[in-house]
Amino acid sequence: MPKRILEGVVVSDKGDKTVVVKVERTIVHPLLKKIVRRSKKYHAHDESNAYKAGEVARIVECAPKSKLKTWEVLPKASA
Repeated sequence: MPKRILEGVVVSDKGDKTVVVKVERTIVHPLLKKIVRRSKKYHAHDESNAYKAGEVARIVECAPKSKLKTWEVLPKASA
């Protein structure tokens, strides 16, 4: 089974080697038929402490690293 890759905004980088990434998605409300935004925060492992708050990060599933961390950030794309 392929690993999921999500993209979101880093909302916290206060933990050592940890970032919190907020991922937003849109759904259609079943009754109102209105597009609604839903968001969820994921704790992700950032080995090099490369990401700062406000940056866009891509995260990928991994084996559990701690109680909350089951995601890793992908390395920044070099331009």
